[in-house]
Amino acid sequence: MTRLSTGWKRAAAVALASVSMFSVTAASAVEITVWCWDPNFNGATMKEAADRYAALHPDVTVNIVDFAKADLETKLQAQLASGTTDGLPDIVLIEDYGAQKYLQSFPGAFEPLNSAVDYSGFAPYKVELATVNGQTYSLPFDSGVTGYFYRSDLLGEAGYTAADLENITWDKLIEIGTDVKEKTGGILLPIDPNDAGWLRIMMQSAGSWYFNPDGSVHIADNPVLKASMETYQRLMAAGISKPVSGWTEYTGSFTSGDTLSTFTGVWMVGTIKANADQSGKWAIAPIPALDGVEGATNASNLGGSSWYVLSSSAEKAEAVDFLAEIWGKDVDFYQKILVNQGALGSLLAAREGEAYKASDDFFSGTPVWQNFSDWLGKIPAVNYGVFTNEADAAVAAQIPNITSGGNIDEIIAAIDSQVRQQVQ
Repeated sequence: MTRLSTGWKRAAAVALASVSMFSVTAASAVEITVWCWDPNFNGATMKEAADRYAALHPDVTVNIVDFAKADLETKLQAQLASGTTDGLPDIVLIEDYGAQKYLQSFPGAFEPLNSAVDYSGFAPYKVELATVNGQTYSLPFDSGVTGYFYRSDLLGEAGYTAADLENITWDKLIEIGTDVKEKTGGILLPIDPNDAGWLRIMMQSAGSWYFNPDGSVHIADNPVLKASMETYQRLMAAGISKPVSGWTEYTGSFTSGDTLSTFTGVWMVGTIKANADQSGKWAIAPIPALDGVEGATNASNLGGSSWYVLSSSAEKAEAVDFLAEIWGKDVDFYQKILVNQGALGSLLAAREGEAYKASDDFFSGTPVWQNFSDWLGKIPAVNYGVFTNEADAAVAAQIPNITSGGNIDEIIAAIDSQVRQQVQ
């Protein structure tokens, strides 16, 4: 065998050391893949979180993959159902209404985060909806905390002030809407007859849902559901609403002044503020409470989503640490995404930040984000269960009967029957 000279030996040793050092560096580089939707909202907030984490952990990069929401859900469902983990991300965004369906349908697919996240610092309802058998699986993200958005200038013409809209009931709102219409001719509310969101808002405001905490159907014997439907029927009968179809017509109705108000999630702030000429003409109050219902509050939710770590993730430890460090603790991060993306997170400590405390001239100089954050902490927790979308579809099918004055008991019986057939 040919013997290497001392010089060659040294060169070879240096070369091997270089390869070894490169291998260690390459092995220590971590890429976390995230699936989400809406690059201007969810994707943008995740990018900000990734940049912050990378400043502390330069060996970690976050690869954000944006999908259409329906496409993400279809791909995730199919992948989990197949049992094949190849191609799954490390972190995925899931809408809150679908959380229990994923967690219960695919046990073991998602990583519990209790040991890494202090859930006492988050809005209780967000924690509850991602909890199964005492284990919580999400890092709570954006809230759909609701508010009653109204044209303060136009209601003011009828003699109503902000104090008149604070912590009222739905029957009081009907009374106000009737009075405003008589005095000014203005129509108070747009109603989309194909959307059951109004019902979800009312139900959750009193701590109830289509299902019991154990997942059993809670429709035919649900007094809160009945009160919600009766309230909606009274709203329609009062002549203070106008039917609209689809998102564009719905938002266009109140941003044009054709209707004077709406009750919906906090995420509507950006759509309303896009009309700069209406600055100072809007205000936001808590949503009305159901009349005569035990547990009724002026706080509720519509929508929202949270982050989940896949148990199959090859970078699971880093993915969990990333969520826990930035999304779970960084108060300044929440100030920035509030200002830049209008994202109202679920970390309660964030409301102590400057962005949350700031007043907003568009909404008559009120601390809009502080108010929403206060209402966030009051939202009753409910179990969305596995079949919320199916229940919603059954309700939507009955809306024409509700609006035409149909018998509420018979309508509820029909919904109950349809849902029970679907959940068997």
